[in-house]
Amino acid sequence: MRPFRHVRARTVEEACALLVEPGARARANAGGTDLLGALKDGIYPEPPDVVVDLKSIPGLDAIEAEDAELRVGALARLADIARSESVRTRWPIFAQAAQAVASPQIRNMATLGGNLCQEVRCWYFRYPAGLGGSIDCLRKGGPRCPAVKGDTRYHAIFEGRGCFAVCPSDTAVALAALDAAAVIEGPGGRRELPVQDLYTPLGTVLEPGEILTAVRVPPPDDGSQSVFLKFTVREPIDFAVVSVAASITLQEGACTDARLVLGAVGPRPYRALEAEARLIGAPVDDQAAAEAAEEAVAGAKPLRGNAYKVPLIRSLVGRAILAAVEG
Repeated sequence: MRPFRHVRARTVEEACALLVEPGARARANAGGTDLLGALKDGIYPEPPDVVVDLKSIPGLDAIEAEDAELRVGALARLADIARSESVRTRWPIFAQAAQAVASPQIRNMATLGGNLCQEVRCWYFRYPAGLGGSIDCLRKGGPRCPAVKGDTRYHAIFEGRGCFAVCPSDTAVALAALDAAAVIEGPGGRRELPVQDLYTPLGTVLEPGEILTAVRVPPPDDGSQSVFLKFTVREPIDFAVVSVAASITLQEGACTDARLVLGAVGPRPYRALEAEARLIGAPVDDQAAAEAAEEAVAGAKPLRGNAYKVPLIRSLVGRAILAAVEG
């Protein structure tokens, strides 16, 4: 690992200033479970010479449910989110998604902000520099995505454009289904945007000097029920091959609102709008769930190595819908 200067920020403003310090290449560090591994493997074409520690900023780890809204600081540990009684009771898919991440040891260190902003797991991007030199992929400023003609088993089948690496965050999928907002602060001030819009095909929308400070989750609708399901190769510690967050609102036996968000299938959480529309206005039974699951894969464009994700999505969406309505 190349040497770097470690600075403990005391405030959000100080952290933002350090990240754009003239002449320095800086990166923010929260729990460190992703960044330190990336530094050890040398995956960055321009590794940082300054690492700004955010853990020393007071208050960024708070989990607060006030006025029916949930606000979770970016430094809240995934283990604490999964254990929170208020989150488990009112926003269960958020707790389920946090619990689904990796192992207990990692959840005790990893933070919400780190999970949302982590680097992709694409093996071309992650190829260690010590094993013959890094691969010059599009995400690193190269001319093309080598996955297109290579091994695409775990790559995007929706919204793939240029880079086909998928967003690896479990919590992003649940938060997108909950219509949550990401709170971002930086040199230009404070802004909010839907969690789903935090991502671009080549990373996040964070500008130089900006950091994610919190997530705001609105209160659930009356009668809403939800579930988060995740398929992995190595249960239960692996990254998702496909995940689904389903939130279904029922009134007098009929679906009045539905949110179906897919994970690990595109550069950001993918909302299956056509599948949602199929559910609204009618009772949710086996047939409705099957038809919605079929709609969920209608726009898929698999690469040559990941067409298997289509039936996997179909199965997982159908199961998630029925599991949600059954409570």
